[in-house]
Amino acid sequence: MTLPELLRRRATAEPDRRALTVHGAGSLTFGEWETRSTRVAAALAAGGLRPGDRAGLVFGNGDWVEYAVAFLGVIKAGGVAVPLSDRLAPADAEAMLAHCGAATVLRPGALPEDGNRGSAGPPAPGDLAQILYTSGTTGRPKGVAATHANLAHGCGGRRRPFAHSRHLAHAFPIGTNAGQWMLVNAVDAHPEVVTLPRFTPRRFAAMIQHHRAGTVFVVPAMAVEMLAARVHAEHDLSSVLLLGSAAAPLPPRVAAELGAAFPHATIANYYTSTEAAPAQTVMLFDPERPSSVGRPAQGGAVKVAAADGSPLPAGATGEVWMRSPAATRAYYGDSAATREVFRGGWVRMGDLGYLDEEGYLYLVDRESDVIKSGAFKVSTIHVEEAVYEHPGVTEAAAFGVPHPTLGKAVAVAYVGQATHEELRVFLKDRLAPHELPVKLATLAALPRNQGGKVDKQALRKVVR
Repeated sequence: MTLPELLRRRATAEPDRRALTVHGAGSLTFGEWETRSTRVAAALAAGGLRPGDRAGLVFGNGDWVEYAVAFLGVIKAGGVAVPLSDRLAPADAEAMLAHCGAATVLRPGALPEDGNRGSAGPPAPGDLAQILYTSGTTGRPKGVAATHANLAHGCGGRRRPFAHSRHLAHAFPIGTNAGQWMLVNAVDAHPEVVTLPRFTPRRFAAMIQHHRAGTVFVVPAMAVEMLAARVHAEHDLSSVLLLGSAAAPLPPRVAAELGAAFPHATIANYYTSTEAAPAQTVMLFDPERPSSVGRPAQGGAVKVAAADGSPLPAGATGEVWMRSPAATRAYYGDSAATREVFRGGWVRMGDLGYLDEEGYLYLVDRESDVIKSGAFKVSTIHVEEAVYEHPGVTEAAAFGVPHPTLGKAVAVAYVGQATHEELRVFLKDRLAPHELPVKLATLAALPRNQGGKVDKQALRKVVR
């Protein structure tokens, strides 16, 4: 199965059904999506795009309709889509386009739709379909290549995903793994996918209310902003039955508050990576396991292993690996890095964690974020969870800073009304001495990358 085949089937069965809507800025039916993307595919083929050629797609969040047409058009033509946000620094976007050797670049308002119908051949499931660049939070972004079979894994079933909803609302950016997941949902899932040109807490809540969305997806940063703005006091969010959080760990306090703000919603935390998709773990928020990211879903598997890849027993901390139920991905043009991360169907996540006796996964930290302070190793996730428990803290991030005797020590940047002294007193009985921050910084906002993750490299430059 491929996405072009899935779209063709939906367009044949439901040509007038809306697949995708950008709130206040246009929509796309399955019939329109099929017709327009076929024309783009034919025009690209006529213009010289050959099977396997890479095509950059540089679009903004208000351009989801044109982006969806462009993406399906490229892969229908046998090309490889390379999604990029228009908010990337020009130098970064050019570096990515050069790295993948893009043969052409498509942008909003300039899609070639003058091709003749039927001139593009169907792709095979094993053909390369997409190159998606990582966020670069731990170094230079890498291009992760996925086949058609990988992207469409699990699609086309008799029961469509999220069948409880007529509308699925999200605000994920184009060019992210979470955003691509929403594009696949627009093709395959039951509900119409709705998004908006620019996320603000109140606009997003108003969109949920307007469409009576039954399913909502956010990143933790969006959830924190919505809670801080108290959008649940101004908007009717009672239609939401499933609220999913992705892209970063969801602090337990935030998960609990979301449950109160969305009174009928099940709160779900999704854990995966650009490299591991479609493998993932899912955790329905459970006060008995507030910090767990769940167990494997959709036929995947997870293990915690030693450095040589051998599994560790329950309770032991080690490297987190996930096994994809689909054809695995790879780093484009980087065979050495591929061998390091992708092994025998397993994907190295770059996180440290442990499994409990029932197979629930707990993350300890990003391998690169662990703070080696003197003789101790400090988990930034554990520190952040403790900081989030203070009612005067809205957002928080822990990271390592140089220390003259310990090598590195803990620093915390946060948003909120708590004073430094109040926070130090609060943390004294909640953290071990080596986990207590030696530096605190109050910021108006935490720096984040395009995917919504905290940019700790930028924090280290701000907090010295």
